Amino acid sequence: MAVTPLSCAVLTSVLSAHPHCRRLIVGYSGGMDSHVLLHLLAAERARWPERGLEAIYVDHGLQAASAAWRAHAARVCRELEIAFRPRQIDARPSPGESPEAAARRARYAVFAAELDPETALLTGHHGDDQAETLLLQLLRGAGPHGLAAMPAAARLGRGWLLRPLLETRRAELLRYARRHQLHWIEDASNNNTDFDRNYLRHRILPLLEQRWPAVSRNLSRSARLCAESADWLDTAARSDLVTISTERSDALNIARLRQLSEPRQRNAVRYWLRQIGLPVPDSRQLRHLLHDILSARHDRQPCVRWPGGEARRYQHRLYAMLPPPAHDPRQTFSWQATATGWPPLDLPVGRLQMQRMIGKGLRLEALSDGSLTVRFRTGGERFQPIGRRHSQELKKLLQHAEIPPWQRDHLPLLYRDRHLVAVVGLGIAADQATGLSEAGWQPVLDSPSSVGSGIL
Repeated sequence: MAVTPLSCAVLTSVLSAHPHCRRLIVGYSGGMDSHVLLHLLAAERARWPERGLEAIYVDHGLQAASAAWRAHAARVCRELEIAFRPRQIDARPSPGESPEAAARRARYAVFAAELDPETALLTGHHGDDQAETLLLQLLRGAGPHGLAAMPAAARLGRGWLLRPLLETRRAELLRYARRHQLHWIEDASNNNTDFDRNYLRHRILPLLEQRWPAVSRNLSRSARLCAESADWLDTAARSDLVTISTERSDALNIARLRQLSEPRQRNAVRYWLRQIGLPVPDSRQLRHLLHDILSARHDRQPCVRWPGGEARRYQHRLYAMLPPPAHDPRQTFSWQATATGWPPLDLPVGRLQMQRMIGKGLRLEALSDGSLTVRFRTGGERFQPIGRRHSQELKKLLQHAEIPPWQRDHLPLLYRDRHLVAVVGLGIAADQATGLSEAGWQPVLDSPSSVGSGIL
């Protein structure tokens, strides 16, 4: 199968820049764009014999024809002798979320789960997609990061997301598809101009091209220039984070953050939120966040929320987190060991696990009967952690440890019979702790509302 020199050069350029990616997975929808990419890679795979080639098809379950589309995608992959990996997802939107955003979020969650450090996901996004994305971001009032649109290479999960066709126009892909007599799926929803992207594609861009024929190419160039500016801003933000960060990835030092100019504050906070995996609030929400939290008195605990995240102040720190799960602290849970150890225990506040350690955690004798009860703080508990000569009110111990108030009622309390042996996130009871060289079990909570790291 012959390919155009331009396409060959594009693939060679992208793949040679990522020699560590030994496994290539094409995000194959059955549409023309991803079909061309899949066909092109199949034609050229002899150039990269050390790389495996696969296709992943995501069934959103939103179309009556989805079963037929899946069968078509499987048939194409059989003909090209490419491994086919179908995945079913629930793409229903959350309250206030658009169907497009919900489908994209669910789709990329599936993609990310497939990747490891030696794997790259390749998508068929092209230059016209890039132009549409930049216009959408511009209409939403985005800054340089949004106007950078789609990068040709970016991290996704533990692996990489590569878009080798970003410099190629859709018309070129269509010529390739017709020349090779490819058959692809035409999704009727792509013509529905109720969707913003389709409205730009079918109504706005054709008008712009009549006046400015090079509009897509020029918009793509603008996206590249914005990406350069965004990189520079990220470099400045990393430098500022050295000053304002704390030992916790989810907290910043407010006094030091105040010393920055307002543009640097906004830039540093945006970068920080992206680094810890939270969505970035819009400009209005970000101004609200910085004003309410940085100007609050030391003894106040303001909270600012936006879709997918929230920020709070406690003492001299700014914290950011996922919205906490609903939780009734009166609940109790039984945790039973098995012959191989302690299976993870799913709680409303996260997943509780036991890690085997030396010189840390609960000593083995304290867990000899293999049974614990997990509760939460309701008031009046007393606890004597390592380093304390007497038991104290748990409330005061949590305050002394500077654990933020909104986390205190979410910390699991581990009881053996009626004896409180551990408070996850605070410590182990002094009379139940391991010695320096003893083996023990350390309880760890992987909390869905925490970012950066679990609560130990």
